[in-house]
Amino acid sequence: MKSMGAGSRALALSGMALALGLAGGCSRLRDHKGYTFDQTLVQSVQPGIDNRDSVAKTLGHASFESEFDGGGTWYYVSRDTRALAFSTPRPVKQLIVAVRFAPDGNVSSVQKTGLETIRDVRIYGKTTPTLGRHTGFFSELFGNIGTVGGTGAAGPTADNPNR
Repeated sequence: MKSMGAGSRALALSGMALALGLAGGCSRLRDHKGYTFDQTLVQSVQPGIDNRDSVAKTLGHASFESEFDGGGTWYYVSRDTRALAFSTPRPVKQLIVAVRFAPDGNVSSVQKTGLETIRDVRIYGKTTPTLGRHTGFFSELFGNIGTVGGTGAAGPTADNPNR
């Protein structure tokens, strides 16, 4: 059996180091965002018994308050995600607790939801389509040549038809 030379051994070691470095760059990334729930505390909030002050003392400050009912609903949001290297994070666990208050400040309902409330939104494209003329880089750059100091008697254009 023939033994490896020093150059071959160094090349093999550098190849293994490169492979380990690439494998380390493709590791799974876990992340937690939002509220950290204590299930015992969440279960203790009861409609008809608790009010705004007791919910604030039990659960703390909400992640956000509803704008549509004048702050009558408090939302506590927690989400765990996973991603592989540079890919888009994918939610693997989510809990949203919505605490609704009656006009007198007492809790009227407590609703819990999970991953079923997530919606996939498809992006149309990289730019938002607009009405009017389509201009390129050079027409934007040189489009005003000759109109500087003009009388302003130019006719209507696609983006300003009332001129």
